[in-house]
Amino acid sequence: MTLADIKDKAAALKARFVESGAVSVDCPVLLPAEALLDLYGEDIRTRAFLTHDPVRGEVILRPDFTVPVVQKHMAEGAEPARYTYAGEIFRRQEEHPERPSEYHQVGYEVFDRADPAGADAEVFARFADLLAPHGLRAVVGDIGILIAAVHGLDTSAARKAALMRHIWRPRRFRALLERYAGRSPVPPSRTALLGAGAPLAQAGPMIGLRGEDEIEDRVTALRADAAEPRLAGEQVDLLDSLVRVSETCSNALEQLRDIAVDMPAIGSAVDRLAARCDALSSRGVDVDSLPFDANFGRTSMEYYDGFVFGFSAPGRPDWPLVASGGRYDALTRQLGQGREIPAVGGVIRPGLLVDLKEASA
Repeated sequence: MTLADIKDKAAALKARFVESGAVSVDCPVLLPAEALLDLYGEDIRTRAFLTHDPVRGEVILRPDFTVPVVQKHMAEGAEPARYTYAGEIFRRQEEHPERPSEYHQVGYEVFDRADPAGADAEVFARFADLLAPHGLRAVVGDIGILIAAVHGLDTSAARKAALMRHIWRPRRFRALLERYAGRSPVPPSRTALLGAGAPLAQAGPMIGLRGEDEIEDRVTALRADAAEPRLAGEQVDLLDSLVRVSETCSNALEQLRDIAVDMPAIGSAVDRLAARCDALSSRGVDVDSLPFDANFGRTSMEYYDGFVFGFSAPGRPDWPLVASGGRYDALTRQLGQGREIPAVGGVIRPGLLVDLKEASA
């Protein structure tokens, strides 16, 4: 595989998206770090390359195209809009050092408020058609159903917010649920802070970036959390049932409808899944055989808040997804400065497609 092969494949994929009505856009390689740090917090430093520019301040080597495309659309785009792009992205690979930290992406993004279910189906069907010759395995999910379930829990707004922050970190999410339900003890590091009295009365000199006011506010929040009643075990069990749903789309929809009887907060999200299944069927996708996994996207798709999908290479568990995408309505609200629009899109890694072709030759 050569760089020229990858660029040729990227150009061919992008041309197909242009044929479908997408406008080709370019994005800068160096992006202001502020927006990405606001979105992802300091965790982004472990996954992206940041540096300092003497004029612009902290900047980041482009870790994906979606954020700059959303910024561009919210600033100047007409509606509805379809965009495509191709180019290099840069990501640190501390957990997978065998993977390249610089590679190409080709993407397709749809901004359209008229028919979200139809837009979801359009993007997935377009990707499925492009990737059909490569023998990939498709899977879909819906993070919006889990988000709706969290919002419907009988617990405080602070606990819901904590769970929402960790939806994309399943282990941490599970640990919080166990603690809120009283099924696991309070971490020992917090025990000393939860007693009576001033937390800093016996403290030594202040070390670090946090001031006394910040520390005291955090202790107050921890004490308030400790005074919360336990989360009902039945609700935790329902969440367990929800995230274990792994079936074909048609069967998963029936299972989720059964769960919605006891967890009505997810009813609207399940209805959106049903509308999406109908839209997929109308585009020729066999939803009776398309795999659905309620947990899909929870470890690698932090800005998606609804429909998610991925295409993987069978027999290559060591590879990342060859293509992935989903709905990111909340991202347009965060970057839209008071405006928002339903949006869905996805990316393909042309280098992996070239590898697959060479392996089968």
